[in-house]
Amino acid sequence: MKVVILAGGFGTRLAEYTESIPKPMVNIGDFPILVHIMNIYANYGHKDFYLALGYKGYVIKEFFKNFSNQNKDFTVNLKSGKINYFNQTKNIEWNVTLVDTGKDSLTGKRIKLLQPYIGDERFFITYGDGLSNIDLDQLLLFHKTHKKICTVTAVRPPARFGELNINNNSEVRSFKEKPQLNEGWINGGFMVVEPDFFNIIPDENVMLEKEPMEKLTNRKEIMAYKHEGFWQCMDTLRDKKLLDKLYEKGAPWILNNRS
Repeated sequence: MKVVILAGGFGTRLAEYTESIPKPMVNIGDFPILVHIMNIYANYGHKDFYLALGYKGYVIKEFFKNFSNQNKDFTVNLKSGKINYFNQTKNIEWNVTLVDTGKDSLTGKRIKLLQPYIGDERFFITYGDGLSNIDLDQLLLFHKTHKKICTVTAVRPPARFGELNINNNSEVRSFKEKPQLNEGWINGGFMVVEPDFFNIIPDENVMLEKEPMEKLTNRKEIMAYKHEGFWQCMDTLRDKKLLDKLYEKGAPWILNNRS
């Protein structure tokens, strides 16, 4: 299946990095978070990617334009300019289509502009800043079973602060250090949609998460796949540092047991 990744936002809360590069190109460990996201899909056999570019999209284009060479050793003759490549370190069989969807486009418009590239088929959508150990096979099975237009992955992210349970006398009944939220599911990306999804999005510059999703909700054409496992977005520098630490410890979003 085709995978659409929204990779055009400004990333203003990561200004330490995004003044010079787009948010999806911020490294987690050795690679941009965008590559980590693509690896999640590739591990389940989904290797046909469509990147909706915007802010500093040329950086992403240059990265993938040179990606193959970056993964090879080579000898260059400085007189002739001839390059001999050898010892490719990793054979990554991905097809990556990079589409400039406009610097000021909102997420809904970015998706709409990709319609000519996607065609009349079911496809994945996710954001360019979220990592998860989601089972994409189960997500897809869930989507096929309910036969609605859209499935979103619902997650309960870890709370940013310790949670206090306080009684009427102001006594602390329990203290949990950064627990996972018991309520308040949020959209964690990793969506599956049918081609009719394009008809839900108006031609105007709209947020995907507003009018289109509200319309689907009113029509009862959207379902939530509840993911209880790992999920973490990279909104802030604090999030980036957390993901770096997790990467050093083994990266819970990397599925080593899949080819």
